[in-house]
Amino acid sequence: MRTAQELDEFEQELVDQYALATAGAGITDAHVAAERSVVFAFLRFLGRHVWTTTADDADRFLVHQRKRLGLAASTVQGKAWTLARFFEFVIARYQGEVHALTGHVLVQPIDEFNRPVKAEYATATRVPPSHDDVSGLFDGWREALPGARKFLPAARDYFAASMWRRAGLRISETVMLDIRDWRPDLGEHGKLHVRFGKGSMGRGPKTRLVPAINAVDSLLDWWLADVRHQFGDDWSDPDAPLLPSERRDRQSGRCLRVGDDALRSGLAGAVTVHLPGWKGRLTPHVLRHFCASSLYARGMDLKAVQELLGHDWLSTTTRYVHVHDNHIETAWAKANKRVADRLASSEG
Repeated sequence: MRTAQELDEFEQELVDQYALATAGAGITDAHVAAERSVVFAFLRFLGRHVWTTTADDADRFLVHQRKRLGLAASTVQGKAWTLARFFEFVIARYQGEVHALTGHVLVQPIDEFNRPVKAEYATATRVPPSHDDVSGLFDGWREALPGARKFLPAARDYFAASMWRRAGLRISETVMLDIRDWRPDLGEHGKLHVRFGKGSMGRGPKTRLVPAINAVDSLLDWWLADVRHQFGDDWSDPDAPLLPSERRDRQSGRCLRVGDDALRSGLAGAVTVHLPGWKGRLTPHVLRHFCASSLYARGMDLKAVQELLGHDWLSTTTRYVHVHDNHIETAWAKANKRVADRLASSEG
C-alpha cells in the first residue's frame, strides 16, 4: 500500500468486516450501527490509522469522554468495551495481514489498567429494604386502594409493583406483557410468558417462562377477575396489554399500553406515603433485588433464582442476593452443630 487512499480503504474494510461479523452473530442492526459509531469516533479522535493505536491513545480517549465531554460512567464504560471487542476482532483475524501491509503490530489498547469497571459498582449498592419494611409498604398500599382518587391506575401500579416484588420481573418486561402471556394451564401454578426479556449485546429480546410462584398466581387471578375488565372491553382480547393505560387509541378506541414512567411514579407515590424512609431509593429494580434476596433466604437454590430472573450468568445473580447480616453467623452455628453431632455420634 503506497497511497493514503489505499490505507484509508483498508482501514474502512476492517471496520466493515467487524460490523459484518457482529451482524452474523445475530446482533441487531441498531446495535451494530452503535458499535461502528464508537469505532469511528475513536478514529477521529486518534487522527491516525487504527493499527498505530497504543494503550496511551485509549487512555486519552477515555479521559476525554469522561472529563471533557462529561459523559456518564456507564456510557464511557460501554465505549471502552466496544473498542475492546473491535480490537480483539482485528487482532484475531487480521494481525498478519495488517503487519504485512503496514509493518505495524496491532495491540489491545483496552487493558486491565484503563478498562472501566461496571458502572453499577461505582454507585450505591442496591441493598433492598427488610422483609418487614416491604410487607408494611404493600399492606398499607393495598388497604388504601379502595379510597384512591383514581382506583384503576392505583390498582394497576400496585399489581405491577407486586410482580416486581414476587416474581422479580424487570419493568420493561412487565410493560410488554399481553393478556395471552398468562398461561394458567402450564405447571402447578401457571406460568408467565415473558417475551421481551433483556437480551445481551443487542441480540434482541430473550424469552422465558416464569412460574407463578410466591402467590403470583393469586395476584393474577385478582387482577384479571376484578380489575382488568374495568379498563375497557378489550379485557378478553388475548393481544391486549395486560397492564393498560387510561388512554385510548383514537382509531380503535382500545386501551393503550401503560408506560414505564407511570408505573415508576405509582411506586414512588406509594413509597412516599407508606414507607417514607425509602423515598427516592426504592425503585422497581430494587424490588427485583428484594425478590432475589427473599427467595434465596427462604431456601431457593441460586441456580433457580438465576433462571427466574433471566440472567445469563450466575455471577450476575449473586450480585442480586443480599442476605441478612446474621447469615454468616447462622451458617457458622449450623456448621458447628453438625460437627458436634458427628462427634457425639462417634463417641457413642
